[in-house]
Amino acid sequence: MSTDIPLSWFLYFAAASFSIGLIGVLVRRNAIAVLMAIEIMLNAANINFIAFWRYGEPPATEGPLTGVMMAIFVITVAAAEVAVGIGLVLLCYRRWHAADVDRYDSLSG
Repeated sequence: MSTDIPLSWFLYFAAASFSIGLIGVLVRRNAIAVLMAIEIMLNAANINFIAFWRYGEPPATEGPLTGVMMAIFVITVAAAEVAVGIGLVLLCYRRWHAADVDRYDSLSG
């Protein structure tokens, strides 16, 4: 176990990935780039799930693969989010002829 990568490295990497994704959501104006930044943030959460599963002691009442199952659940939700998001982006692009999120301010009606 002494040759393993420490848990703190995974947490630093996940924090950096989440920060990059958050900056991407706040700075980017292209809807596709915003969706990709959200995916980076979800992958940072998956890194945390897997790291804590790998380095933590599992409780007696839960199964041995709780972190992996949670990561698979997050990946499934992310795939559904991308499918709905791409559909919305295509619909908005057909209506306003732009993928700029600043132009999507009148979505009602």
